Amino acid sequence: MMGFSRRVVFLLLLYLLQGSDTSLVRLNENGYEDIIIAIDPAVPEDVTIIEHIKEMVTKASTYLFEATEKRFFFKNVSILIPESWSNKPEYRRPKQESYKHADVKIAPPTLKGRDEPYTRQFTECEKKAEYIHFTPDFVLGRKQNEYGDSGKLLVHEWAHLRWGVFDEYNEDQPFYSASSKKIEATRCSTSITGVNRVHTCQGGSCITRRCRTNSTTKLYEKDCQFFPDKVQSEKSSIMFMQSIDSVTAFCKKENHNRDAPTLHNMKCKYRSTWEVISNSEDFKNSTPMEMSPSPTFFSLLRIGERILCLVLDVSGSMTSYNRLNRMNQGAKYFLSQIIENRARVGMVHFSSQATIKSELIQINSDIERNKLLKTLPTGASGGTSICSGIEAAFQVFNHGGYQTDGTEILLLSDGEDSTAKNCIDKVKDSGAVVHFIALGPSADLAVTNMPILTGGKHLYASDEAQNNGLIDAFGALASENADITQKSLQLESNGAILNNSLWLNGTVVIDSTLGKDTFFLVTWSQKVPAIYLRDPKGTQITNFTMDTASKMAYLSIPGTAQVGVWTYNLESKENSEIVTITVTSRAANSSVPPIIVNSKVNTDTNSFPSPMIVYAEVLQGYTPIIGARVTATIESNNGNTEELLLLDNGAGADAFKDDGVYSRYFTAYSTNGRYSLKVRADGGTNSARRSLRHPSSRAAYIPGWVVDGEIQGNPPRPETTEATQPVLENFSRTASGGAFVMSNVPSGSLPDLYPPSQITDLQATLDGENIHLTWTAPGDDFDVGKAQQYIIRTSENIIDLRDNFDNSLRVDTTNLTPQEANSKETFAFKPENIAEENATYIFIAIESVDKSNLHSGPSNIAQVALFTPQAEPIPDERPRSGVSVSTIVLSVVGSVVLVCIIVSTTVCILKKKRPSSGAATTF
Repeated sequence: MMGFSRRVVFLLLLYLLQGSDTSLVRLNENGYEDIIIAIDPAVPEDVTIIEHIKEMVTKASTYLFEATEKRFFFKNVSILIPESWSNKPEYRRPKQESYKHADVKIAPPTLKGRDEPYTRQFTECEKKAEYIHFTPDFVLGRKQNEYGDSGKLLVHEWAHLRWGVFDEYNEDQPFYSASSKKIEATRCSTSITGVNRVHTCQGGSCITRRCRTNSTTKLYEKDCQFFPDKVQSEKSSIMFMQSIDSVTAFCKKENHNRDAPTLHNMKCKYRSTWEVISNSEDFKNSTPMEMSPSPTFFSLLRIGERILCLVLDVSGSMTSYNRLNRMNQGAKYFLSQIIENRARVGMVHFSSQATIKSELIQINSDIERNKLLKTLPTGASGGTSICSGIEAAFQVFNHGGYQTDGTEILLLSDGEDSTAKNCIDKVKDSGAVVHFIALGPSADLAVTNMPILTGGKHLYASDEAQNNGLIDAFGALASENADITQKSLQLESNGAILNNSLWLNGTVVIDSTLGKDTFFLVTWSQKVPAIYLRDPKGTQITNFTMDTASKMAYLSIPGTAQVGVWTYNLESKENSEIVTITVTSRAANSSVPPIIVNSKVNTDTNSFPSPMIVYAEVLQGYTPIIGARVTATIESNNGNTEELLLLDNGAGADAFKDDGVYSRYFTAYSTNGRYSLKVRADGGTNSARRSLRHPSSRAAYIPGWVVDGEIQGNPPRPETTEATQPVLENFSRTASGGAFVMSNVPSGSLPDLYPPSQITDLQATLDGENIHLTWTAPGDDFDVGKAQQYIIRTSENIIDLRDNFDNSLRVDTTNLTPQEANSKETFAFKPENIAEENATYIFIAIESVDKSNLHSGPSNIAQVALFTPQAEPIPDERPRSGVSVSTIVLSVVGSVVLVCIIVSTTVCILKKKRPSSGAATTF
């Protein structure tokens, strides 16, 4: 038993180290195992994609092994193939592999024509990212000229994904003022050679000229680009441009370019990429191999129909808090709206023993759904044996002719069963995925661990029915592998406790991407409320179906629902009536992906006082939606709720501004135990829009190469103008973000243990003799409230400021008072006491302090150059004949006068020395 406990604890710890809803990848004897590369259902069938994936990964494994000095390689990879593709004998059924856990997604581009490979990365340095996105055209080798070899590029993106490093180029700041007092291309290392040129082509004719400087920035003009030499000798860095043939390594401390304004420098505090990788758990838990690695093993897994069994608790404790009826309401919603056609579904009830109520039935129409609805429980009594229920589910699968691999168990229970630990080993080894909906606050830890150990979802609903948590939980259990255009999306989830004659009023927006299978569900606890629903034209809809036994009413809109604002009004007919409403819909057009919202937290299990971070991602297809209003509702197991406004401002918990990921810290803990998360996204009026920005973590686009002194250019990268992406129509979405568990929360009022959040967006500009600073204000507790004061310090040495902030020169901030969190702050000062006459930069950082004297830690480091960088000389471009003399230099050397005429080349003429001599003269 002790060995069993240790195995469970180890697996649980491993999962939690990876975060919430992330990769299943593990490192075993230097090899990465259980990598999932998923082909999106929207990709048309093309089996050559599979062969190209294999070639890409095989080359990447060798390159990774070399780049990490014989530490890491790709040991085994599963390729997930869509259900819509033809079946083949070599394809197997997945086990726990799903799109949810995909490390690499082969999917359509974010915007048409943009095939740029990128990694969805919205956390800080050293944190694992979400996934890598490659397009089919990239995988098929059609973009090699623009992005280089796909195998080498996979290693570039893997470094983003696994080790949390960032790019060492910057297309927003492609040039910078180097400490050499010259304008340099942003890169690492500076030993990468090339030329800075403006290269334009039109109608097959190309013009190349030297770059001019911008009078404001003192750097090169907007159209100037760095063209690397095709033939190089420098080996680093992979995070700059892995497409260069000679590049096989990451930048190290010795050759790292700290001057360059790279995202990696800004996010990782000017450490080299190799320093960050060397600090990873992967690196610490490995040693270099003495032998070459084995070839990568590939598994081909084709998605099949969903095979699922509902395992429902009918023990005596389910009679409390109206749990049994609420479970039936949620199960009816799931069976009628959420579970997909062609799925095979069975039903088990359990108390102290289990009963199979329905063998597997394939759902093809409402006939099968209604047959399953009739098997829902009508009463509850007895003890609780969760293991009996799970064992019965395994029997259902076997009776249907299926192994347990890849099957799903939807377990709903209050979880009050201390014997659940007895079957956890069998659950883990079964290959089945267990989703657990915990109803109430008392679920046993072993039951909570089942989703963690099997790759399932852990959801939570309190006994406070007005929060609609149970309906939301069932709604979150749509298939992870279904095409998004086939999924039922939640548009509204609302509820309240009402006295007699009081109303629950609201609106639901149905946008043009949705409207098919639109479904309205109303529930109550005592007496049927008056239900009023009006469509966007003001027509009242009255044909709800009443299910008084289950205390629910529902309405399906035939065809495609009208686009616009639907209005609902629910009038209570009893005191203390609990009324809820849920609205769902599917995509109106299978070729147009709907807008969706996904949410998650940074970890499933946490201990006070560590903060939680809440993330919500708003997308259409793979295109981020920015400018939305996104709120999170967090409910504790005692029914208390807290609402957070999530922000996409690049400050506080939000790593990147305008990337479609909205984030916020959460610290308002009220009790130990489970907390559930629900997010809502609204498009608003003239605010939400598709983001045109290129992803922040991506492979560099190669503009061309210098070959034998001539530029061989690539086609310009496709760009999209603002005019082609209008403001989106209004929309509304809600989604469950699962559950997390808190421990060590003290009773009573919480002590002030939270400092202001670290400032991450400090920027500095030089205006005459003054330095102007801008940043986003932190709060008293991370990003809530108001800080007490700012401490600004400067240095002429970036490492001194980073490592010895408290001993650096302090700026007078007497007149600087912090504003409310998330406000825009500005401050100007005149630098003093510059120690060295030849100082090239001033580096600035800022620290926030709250009323309890808790310090945020230093911000990112901003810098200003104290010089105008030297650009390459631009020759006179006017038509001319003969020699144009730009400079004549006379210098006396011994008895000879040296006359140098400086043109495109230098011509020197020797002349006899005159009687008098003097210093060099310039004409």
